[in-house]
Amino acid sequence: MTLRSALDDYKRTRNDARVFPGERRTTTGTFSGLDERLVYVDRDGWHRDHTYPVSGLSGVNRSRFGIELLDGTSWLGDLETVEQGYVGDTALVRTVHDAGDYTVTQHDLTLGAVHLTRFELKGELPTDPTLQAFFDLTPEHQETRLGKLEHEDTLEVHHHRQANLVTATTEVDEIYGQLPEQFDELLTDTETVSFPREKTGVQKYEDALLNGTVVIEVPFEVDRSGAESVATTTVASLLADLDDTGRKEAVAEVTDTASEHDTVATLRDAAEAQVPVAVPEDTPRRELAVDDLRVLSLLAAETGAHIAGPDPDPFYAYTGGYGYTWFRDDSEIARYLLETDERLDTGLEEWFADSAAFYMDTQLDDGSWPHRVWAHDGTIAPGWAHARLESGDDIDYQADQTGSVASFLSAYLRLGTPSDPDAIESTLELALDGLDSTLEADGLPIECQNAWENMTGRFVHTAATFLQGYAAIARAPVEESIRERALEGAKTVYEGLDELWVEDEEIFALRIDPDGDLDPRLDTGSLALAEAHREYAAVASISDRRINQLAAHFEHTLEGLWRETDAIAGLYRFEGDEWRRRIQDDEKIWTVSTAWGANACTQLASLLADRGDARAETFYTEARRLFEEIDADGSLVMDNGYLPEQLFDDGTPDCATPLGWPHAIRLATVAQLATADQLDQ
Repeated sequence: MTLRSALDDYKRTRNDARVFPGERRTTTGTFSGLDERLVYVDRDGWHRDHTYPVSGLSGVNRSRFGIELLDGTSWLGDLETVEQGYVGDTALVRTVHDAGDYTVTQHDLTLGAVHLTRFELKGELPTDPTLQAFFDLTPEHQETRLGKLEHEDTLEVHHHRQANLVTATTEVDEIYGQLPEQFDELLTDTETVSFPREKTGVQKYEDALLNGTVVIEVPFEVDRSGAESVATTTVASLLADLDDTGRKEAVAEVTDTASEHDTVATLRDAAEAQVPVAVPEDTPRRELAVDDLRVLSLLAAETGAHIAGPDPDPFYAYTGGYGYTWFRDDSEIARYLLETDERLDTGLEEWFADSAAFYMDTQLDDGSWPHRVWAHDGTIAPGWAHARLESGDDIDYQADQTGSVASFLSAYLRLGTPSDPDAIESTLELALDGLDSTLEADGLPIECQNAWENMTGRFVHTAATFLQGYAAIARAPVEESIRERALEGAKTVYEGLDELWVEDEEIFALRIDPDGDLDPRLDTGSLALAEAHREYAAVASISDRRINQLAAHFEHTLEGLWRETDAIAGLYRFEGDEWRRRIQDDEKIWTVSTAWGANACTQLASLLADRGDARAETFYTEARRLFEEIDADGSLVMDNGYLPEQLFDDGTPDCATPLGWPHAIRLATVAQLATADQLDQ
């Protein structure tokens, strides 16, 4: 998204009660792109790149497609969209628009750095149609200082090292430039500009040649031999790094890819070959496994790292951005997938190897991991919690991330087949240094930022990740001295958790605040205590008192944070959460909190069942209740299977969509419930 398009969206949506104006929302469409590129396809037929975080390349900022016949141009966004979804298990997106006398069936597929859009018109066509294709192309995120080149039927828009190319399988009739929004148009309070503009000429010949806005007119190939006329064409775009690919090679790549995939059959064959994991037919809740693994593949870079989600807010107007790798989210995704693979044999070993390599490459010298990095190369990304890269105290540091990475690497060393276990052991030994240096004498982590990134203090969630990280290392097949050191750390944190217990309310406090007082609000982050104690139970004993504390805490937390409206139900993050409410008075329901609740209940139930505690069935029931809201037809799940980050009370999805973290939690929860014979049929 450029500043021009952000301001245009702001004018169009600033009075909407449940929209944050100026964002590039992904809550109504579907993504394609399992390789080098991530492309959003809206139900209105246009598409847009969200590629930069996963490859370092940028492309389509805006697009629009229309069908020109004798009576004018019908833009797809003005037609009724009757269907959009994936074809089978693939990332091939099929969208159907109803134009009255004919239908438009659109297939979108991203292969490598090429995005293909195939259009098929079927019905009464009084004359041969022409496709009007508008593109706003932004190589290197530039909206100015661009150049246009035409290579026969292929357009190139270039900046310095990067170029965007567009072509079609049928002969291109005309390519003409468009003026982007001008200063006087941008500065009006309400007036917006619709593209493409009328063909009225330009003031100077270079105006339409030095930017990325362009219209391509493409004739359809028409077959009138049947009862209904059929017209087809395929448009393709390529993101090319000219340092790696020559201009001629780039032109050949985009034209060849388009011509080789000019039918639905060839698109489907390519899409099926692209699917990263073949999910066995007998997999419990197979449709969820397909959805979850597809989303996690969409959000993954070639390094194996995942961005949190497609970034809706590139100008940080309302958030701090989403198109980065957080080590908390990413390592928990890896750990949940590892547990799923152990139980359901999903064949994800290569994913785990990539994740482990990424974590080893990005570990800091003090044993910790940074706030967030770019997924495509692991370099430090903009953030607000990089204190351990700076001089001074550690308050602006998210210590839970180091605990989470240590938990995954330990589990991978124990359950997986790493190619270099010694390297992982060295990483874990250094991670112990990072944990030890941020653990206070009372057994709780230092004052730092929380997982929700909106407070500082000494958090119960951070303590849970430390308990799990230490215990996981103590279980790992590493040198005895490392295990002993880790076990000592785990016991210290286990005892330290008593500092957070609020006796009269029977809960663990959210934190000790910066003034040293207990903050007794309920927080879904505290649900991490269940998995942490389950890990701890493998290396040390848990007292009956602690078990009773956990059961009571969960009962109060699940009851207190549960919300139900006419449209949706689930858990909100924590008491008093004011983030992104817009006009809504109450806290918004989050998919990650609801998924976390379902998973944590299975963990606690399993811990109780291992002790012969009859309360296990109560928490399995709670797990099924929460899981129901994220199941295939759950109230928090979109029609395409996506879990958005959060929802308004009327069911309107909001913010990063899809969010990777809850998809991994959901998959692991299915595996846990199925293994315990607790999954409803």
